[in-house]
Amino acid sequence: MKALIVDDDEGIRWILDKVLREEGLEVLQAGAIAEAKTALASHHDIDMVFLDVYLPDGNGMDFLSAGVIQAPVVLLTAETTFGHAAEAYRLGAMEYLPKPFDLDEVRQLVQRVRPVQEKAPPKPEVREELIIGRSQAMQDMFRTLGRVATSDLTVLITGESGTGKEMVARTLHDRSQRGDKAFIAINTAAIPADLLESELFGHEKGAFTGADKTREGRFEQADGGTLFLDEIGDMPAALQAKLLRVLEEGRVQRVGGSQSKVVNVRLLAATHQHLQEKISKGEFREDLYYRLNVIPVHIPPLRERRDDIPELAVHLLDEAVEELGMNAPILLDDAIDLLSRHDWPGNVRELKNVMRRLAVLTPGASITLSDVALALGNVSNRHHQEETLGEAVTRCTRNYLHQLGYAKAVNLHQYMLEQTEPPLLVLAMERCHGNQLKVADMLGLNRNTVRKLLRKYEIDPQYFR
Repeated sequence: MKALIVDDDEGIRWILDKVLREEGLEVLQAGAIAEAKTALASHHDIDMVFLDVYLPDGNGMDFLSAGVIQAPVVLLTAETTFGHAAEAYRLGAMEYLPKPFDLDEVRQLVQRVRPVQEKAPPKPEVREELIIGRSQAMQDMFRTLGRVATSDLTVLITGESGTGKEMVARTLHDRSQRGDKAFIAINTAAIPADLLESELFGHEKGAFTGADKTREGRFEQADGGTLFLDEIGDMPAALQAKLLRVLEEGRVQRVGGSQSKVVNVRLLAATHQHLQEKISKGEFREDLYYRLNVIPVHIPPLRERRDDIPELAVHLLDEAVEELGMNAPILLDDAIDLLSRHDWPGNVRELKNVMRRLAVLTPGASITLSDVALALGNVSNRHHQEETLGEAVTRCTRNYLHQLGYAKAVNLHQYMLEQTEPPLLVLAMERCHGNQLKVADMLGLNRNTVRKLLRKYEIDPQYFR
């Protein structure tokens, strides 16, 4: 077997070359798309390609979509969103590996190489997504979603309240071939049982008291598109049987009607409950469960993917300040650390609310440990107080280098200065109530230097007076 590695990072090429040669492959390397084209033209027996997304002379995904590569492709990327994963699969990638990647996974990919038979359809325009995360659990979920998004398979999404089940459903719809059709969502737990049947299947005029006109149900409204049934575990037993019949026959009959209508609907369902426990108690039909659970997707709670919290927090803070038309405060590292240690019983929904609260209520130009503790209800930060300044700097630097993975650290000293100077200035301004002369004295700088730094980092002295 022969492999081609296309990446401008010599470190990544070196480690991949080493692992692939250990697996018995002959390896070619290219640092840019132009070099890759030359290699592909000269070697028609390449069995797999490891392709970076961001290259000096172009985008790896564009190169993949051009159809030049005939071998199975593994995309290498630092992106961590489901959208990126879905796009990779749509363009025909066999797999995608987020950086830093697991070398054992590279070995597994070598073992299952097979020709890519066809390319997927082009990616439609979709809305911004908040399904992000570097944790292994999220990456596994992205791969599952990426593979099934273009199909019409029924997906059962499970996870605690606030994890983003409807967002996953909407993104699956957007990425599907039905993306330009209707997406109809209904929370079955929020509608009284006696009205839910009419809501789902519609009703004829006079079918019951108050039915003064004929009404389409959600299945008819979603015809050609996607119907998302949230909290499916709360559906009454009688309706479960009718839903099962619709799924089996592909037809709906309105309440009070005598004729049925064919509907073409992709069904997505979600629940925070353990359906198998409800089955054992006789509260949920086993046959309906197997109809719904064709593709199971579980969204892990935040407490099980704490490494994703910093990225989510920054994203949600940026989203909040943009929506509210405010200046973005700086989220300090110790504040991020406390956010990461919180258990988040409300999951992403709770984190979103906390970040909006911090955006509005933070008095200074930075979000501090105390601000976060207050927003969380005065969570104890005793553990953090036991950490020395040197330990905190070491921890944060180690985390940054870990996120960097195999990429080269460029101007690391300057980067560290730019990360430490703003919070130091902010804290000094807070301590001195905006008196720049006192700040200069505290930091051992002259006043002009303090003014220049405040301008450089766009820190408004008015915040501290």
